[in-house]
Amino acid sequence: MIRIPESELIINPDGSIFHLHIKPEELADRVILVGDPGRVEMVAGFFEQVLHKGANREFVWTTGLFKGKSFTVLSTGIGTDNIDIVLNELDALVNIDFKTRKPKSQHKSLKIVRIGTSGSLQEDLPADSWLLSEKAIGFDGLLNFYEGRNEVCDAYFEAAFVSSTSWLPTLPAPYVVNADASLLQALKGDEVKMGVTISAPGFYGPQGRVVRLPLAMPDINEKITAFRLGDRRVTNYEMECSAIYGLSALLGHQAATVCVIIANRLAGTYSQDYKQQVKLLIAYVLKNLSR
Repeated sequence: MIRIPESELIINPDGSIFHLHIKPEELADRVILVGDPGRVEMVAGFFEQVLHKGANREFVWTTGLFKGKSFTVLSTGIGTDNIDIVLNELDALVNIDFKTRKPKSQHKSLKIVRIGTSGSLQEDLPADSWLLSEKAIGFDGLLNFYEGRNEVCDAYFEAAFVSSTSWLPTLPAPYVVNADASLLQALKGDEVKMGVTISAPGFYGPQGRVVRLPLAMPDINEKITAFRLGDRRVTNYEMECSAIYGLSALLGHQAATVCVIIANRLAGTYSQDYKQQVKLLIAYVLKNLSR
């Protein structure tokens, strides 16, 4: 096995990974990802015992026990570029020997669930709904930088989406990745709706918002909402899911995303108290993952 150079895998003097500032022994096998650093405390508030905690920049984390099972909750900040850091460093923590700088002989798989907020692209998916993402469509292009992306992506869905939306060749090529089937099964329930989620590389133009700058695809949201492939449709926008699914699939981890719909783009409505819904969703996810 090839030794990974210091320039490619940076380990801090205290033995923690470069950006996340987590040591291998401090990470749990069940990882809850949240975008907002302030939401870490909300999740950790459900823990019966806190074992470890730390912070660096937007990466705030706590490891603790919930119903006797260990969980790490970690904030990622916004965007798939941050997810590239988070997923690669989480994988290194469990699958690289920090002393030898070589991959371990036995692979370890993490259960990774993002709990987030999102905007609906279908009128019948109202604010305060919970949406479990069966598939993610990446507008960010991140996975296209990695070898093996075709092995984990749904090429048929990608081609149908590009054709239906008349996707511009100047934009990043969309990629489509499935959630982990076992995590989907664990998180399904009467309270949760299923859908296909777009991860956009920005909040304004990439999600069809116009403030002062006109859009390259002015009708992008209308085309996305109208898209159908069999009984599947695109349900919502957020900004991290595609990279979590893609990198987890390539690295051999299980991943799923469940979001509170806080705004309906078609109806023009917004949640009156989405923070309470997020708290209820956190309790739901922790309970289901601890079984």
